[in-house]
This record gives sequence, structure tokens and C-alpha cells, in this order.
Amino acid sequence: MDQRKTHLDALASLMLLVCCMFWGAQQVLVKATLPDVPPIWQAALRFVGATLLLLLWMRWRGLALWLRDGTGRAGLAVGLLFTCEFVCIYVGMQYTTASRLTIFLYTAPFWVAMLLPLWVKSERMHPGQWLGLVLAFASVGYALRDGLLQPGLPTQWWGDVLALGAGAFWGLTTVAIRSTSLARVSPERLLLYQIANCALVLPVLAFLAGENLSLDLSAWAWGSLGIQALVGAFLSYLVWMWLLGRYPATRLSTFAFLTPVFALICGTLWLGEPLTQGLLVALLGVAAGIVLVNRRPV
Repeated sequence: MDQRKTHLDALASLMLLVCCMFWGAQQVLVKATLPDVPPIWQAALRFVGATLLLLLWMRWRGLALWLRDGTGRAGLAVGLLFTCEFVCIYVGMQYTTASRLTIFLYTAPFWVAMLLPLWVKSERMHPGQWLGLVLAFASVGYALRDGLLQPGLPTQWWGDVLALGAGAFWGLTTVAIRSTSLARVSPERLLLYQIANCALVLPVLAFLAGENLSLDLSAWAWGSLGIQALVGAFLSYLVWMWLLGRYPATRLSTFAFLTPVFALICGTLWLGEPLTQGLLVALLGVAAGIVLVNRRPV
């Protein structure tokens, strides 16, 4: 029996809200851990830890790691897309500001909305939903406007290109999951295809980038890495995979616009950054956009 729903219900909305809140807080957590662990190594250790946790989880539940179900090629493609997204993000950080990278990264829902209906007709959006998508994106841009207007680095254009690439890879990953045989794969195997690729590729990238890693870390750094692996790359992504298997991807993707807004709020609460009127306006704009995207057509 097909368990896929046509709209987000209260359970999905609550799960997405919690995930976006953590993903926003995780951005601040990563930033606070940079003095101890450089960025690409943080991502690498996060995915290595998450892969080990997922393997233990699958063994405990008696789930097979590999099945002859014809999803191997699609799984490899999705894993490569997922890995390319994070490569673009962490390399792009070296060339552009965090605000610019964030706004370009969150073009991902537009890729999903434009491409997925070509294969999955039920994912088509009506004009009111497109309006909500644009409103949510514009609200994120408004919240990040101060960082966007700051004088850029000489190579900022290269960072912007990488950030746009990351958004495209994120969107294409979602499209590939929904439009191929992976739509019927268990959340665990679907996640394994993706984070195992990152666990293999990112340590090599960190080494090639010349990042130095010392295992003599503070309790704070180990705790941060543990939270990023357990909650960030294992639990929250497993929930996201479960949601992708049951709800419309175009509606789910719009919720992602809450993540950078929550990151700004977390920065206010944790790092003492100012709570501006623009941030509150942006939060209301993103919320209104999400309501429009998930509103049933009349």
C-alpha cells in the first residue's frame, strides 16, 4: 500500500521544525568549534561518526546493508551528489562570506520545484505555492542583507559559484531520490548511500586542502563533534530521509528556509549577536511562505 501523502500533516511539520532548529543551531556549533577543528575535518569526522552509528543501528534492527534490488547505481549517484554538495560548501567557505554562501545554498528548493515535476507529476506547484517559495527565499535574503552588502573578497565570485553549485547538488539529490527507485528504499539504506560517500571522500579532501588535525582535543570539541555526528548527520538526516519517502519533496524543501533564520536566532541567544527587527520580519516572511506552499489549492 502506498503510504505517500499529498500534503504535510502536523507530525511532519513538527519533525521538520525540530530538524530546522537543530540545523540552524549546528551552524553556530560548527563556527564555535573552528578554533579546535578546521571546517572540512569537522565535516569528515561528523560523517565518519554518523556512518558508524548508522551501521550499528542497521545491525541492531537486522537490516541488510546491501540488497540486489536494482538501486545500486542510483544510490551511488545520490551519494556522489550529496558529497559534491558538501565539498562545494566547505571549499566555498574559503572564498566568500557565510551570508552569501547561505543565500546561494538555499536556492535548492527552486531546483526541486522546477525539475521534480518533470518526473513526478504530483509534485507540481500552483502559482500560490510559487509565490510562497519566492517569499520565503526573499525573507532569508532580507535577514542576511547586512552580510550580503559587506565588501567582498577578491575571489568572492568563485565562492558564490561554489555556493550555487552546492544548492544545485542539494536540489538534484532530492530530485534523484524522489524520481528513481530510491523512493522505495528504506530510510536507513538511503542515508547510508549518502553519508558513507562523505565519510570516504571528505577526509581525503581535508588532507589535500592541507588542514591539520590533532586528536588532542578539548572536551568541548569532542562533545561538539559527537553532537554533530549523532544528531546532525545521523538522527536528523534519518528523519529527513523518512519524510522524503512519505511527503511531497517540494513542500518539505520549503521548510529548509527556516534553517538560516534559526541560525541567526541561535547566534543571538548563544553568541550575543543583536536581535534585529529585520530578523523578526524575516521569520514572519518565511513562515508565511511555508503556509502558502503547503496550502491546499482551492
